[in-house]
Amino acid sequence: MGPPQPRWQALFPSSFCVSTSPMRTLCLVVALMVVMATACPKSCHCSERNGVVVQCVSRSLDQIPPDLPEDTVTLLLSSNRISHIPNQAFKDLRRLKELDLSHNHIESIDAGAFLGVSEGLRSLDLSNNQLRSVPKEAFTKLSARIRLSNNPWHCECSLQEVLRELRLDPETVNEVSCHTSVQDEYAGQPVIQVLDSGINFCNFHHKTTDVAMFVTMFCWFAMVIAYVIYYVRHNQEDARRHMEYLKSLPSSSQISKDFDTASTVL
Repeated sequence: MGPPQPRWQALFPSSFCVSTSPMRTLCLVVALMVVMATACPKSCHCSERNGVVVQCVSRSLDQIPPDLPEDTVTLLLSSNRISHIPNQAFKDLRRLKELDLSHNHIESIDAGAFLGVSEGLRSLDLSNNQLRSVPKEAFTKLSARIRLSNNPWHCECSLQEVLRELRLDPETVNEVSCHTSVQDEYAGQPVIQVLDSGINFCNFHHKTTDVAMFVTMFCWFAMVIAYVIYYVRHNQEDARRHMEYLKSLPSSSQISKDFDTASTVL
């Protein structure tokens, strides 16, 4: 049994695509279009541009299409209803260079969402979503230029640590703003400007932790003191009752007198 035929030869008779015929080029182009059409997700449009460009813009998708061509270099998923990026969502797309997830409803990203594509990815757009935080591990080894603008970010220590490792898009970096913050006065301000001013959100985190620990220790100490006071007072009350009982008993001299009196009478 010989080696398998190329896909274009399986689609067209060999007599039609003879190597010496000028029709060969047209044959290959048509065959490539047919192959791409069969591999392209039905809700998307695919084209060839040094690899497959998959366009799934405004298709009301609520998840990443599972049947994407493995030679995809550009994946456009903007303006859909995607709310979550699961682990290894793009693991088979080894050639992926550009990923646009803007204008969705993304609220959460799993730590392993970009495994398999992080090193080769050059552009990642997560702008105009519903992200408040992301795990630091999600962007491990990611060297892409990233857009994170127009998300309702909560400014605190973990977000600061994430941003420190990323290459943010310079055109939109000032649009990455604190929607809420561990310190209310920074809400509405660009994150980078706040950090550049010397603010360290991790310090607020440590201070909050220290205060909570102090309050816990104080409550525990107060409980111990209260127990000791209760124990002492309870023992004092028992001792007082015991003393009163002992005082109520007749003394030995009184017992001797009573004994002598009884002897005399007898």
